[in-house]
Amino acid sequence: MNFEEHAAKPLLAARGIAVPRGALAQTPDEAAAIAEKHGPVVVKAQVPTGKRGKAGGVKPAATPEEAGIHAKAILGMEIAGYRVEKVLIEEQLPIERELYAAVLNDPAAKSPLVLFSTEGGMDIEEVAAKAPGKLRRKPVDIRLGFSRSDAGTLIQGLDLGATEGKVADALVRLYEAYSGLDAELLEINPLIVTADTRVVALDCKFVMDDSAVARHIDVARAGTPEQLTGLEAKAKTARLKYIDLEGNVGVLANGAGLTMTTMDVVRHYGGRPANFLEIGGEAYTQARPALELLLSKPGIKSLVINFCGAFARTDVMTQGVIEAIEALKPELPIFFSVHGTGDEEAIRLLKERLGVTPLPTMEDACKAAVEAAKTGRR
Repeated sequence: MNFEEHAAKPLLAARGIAVPRGALAQTPDEAAAIAEKHGPVVVKAQVPTGKRGKAGGVKPAATPEEAGIHAKAILGMEIAGYRVEKVLIEEQLPIERELYAAVLNDPAAKSPLVLFSTEGGMDIEEVAAKAPGKLRRKPVDIRLGFSRSDAGTLIQGLDLGATEGKVADALVRLYEAYSGLDAELLEINPLIVTADTRVVALDCKFVMDDSAVARHIDVARAGTPEQLTGLEAKAKTARLKYIDLEGNVGVLANGAGLTMTTMDVVRHYGGRPANFLEIGGEAYTQARPALELLLSKPGIKSLVINFCGAFARTDVMTQGVIEAIEALKPELPIFFSVHGTGDEEAIRLLKERLGVTPLPTMEDACKAAVEAAKTGRR
């Protein structure tokens, strides 16, 4: 779940990280009234995406009148597919230095990762690519946590002067917020040092692990509802686990891990997955709505169905898919890979009912689907 800046910053403030004073506005008049209280301000579009400044969604305002003018221009804008319906009006601060700080899930290390750079305010991807030495990393053992000593070591030698201790404290508090909120990502860019040596989070990006929402109901109420495509909304109604992608090779498998692996193999052979769709052990009852969903996706040219059974029987899953195919009569080429519990019966059913023989391996099925999507052959 994504959180807009105005919803994320109070979570930092509650853990002792300073944030600018400000308030939300939904009209130009409200923006001007807030600016009247704070003097020079910054008018910031509130959408759950980055690069708002580059899109024209962040503007400084010296007067309340200017704040109202900027709010009028920004409200109603579309940024990365999101319509701006509110703006955050925040006091301007005397920036002496811009830093970058984040904690995120690192799949490679299978641990949280604390990131820090003195190149705040820039796209961190550019910093990592052009000057990797300026982006420091500290993997965290969750059993030990991230200590003040760890933070001090991470930022040592970066010429932070008298603010080094304050920056270290902010990093520790950031990790505590990340851990306590079950975050996937908690990023401050920039984390500024002011002319009077305060350390302040000028921006904040927060993504909560969806599986943790039930543990943080009150916090989650401030999150931004997931933006779904038409097919994703239809899938959600049907209780299908589906994500729309831009490829032309449809993917249907049992289990999230197997589905993702199938997608990776499709890419390995030069194809482009059209979707993520896994139906697990409920394939017998979900096969028809799942297949209907895929067949309604524009541009799909082939389909790979990959079943691997352990506790769930592949013959039961396959029977559900066969009945769906018999009812819907799809015209696109379909390639099967079936292995595991009940696979002999599943293969027999495919041969007898559809006249289809599954390919020997998942790789073979994915490769065939990619070739069919490219050439239009069955």
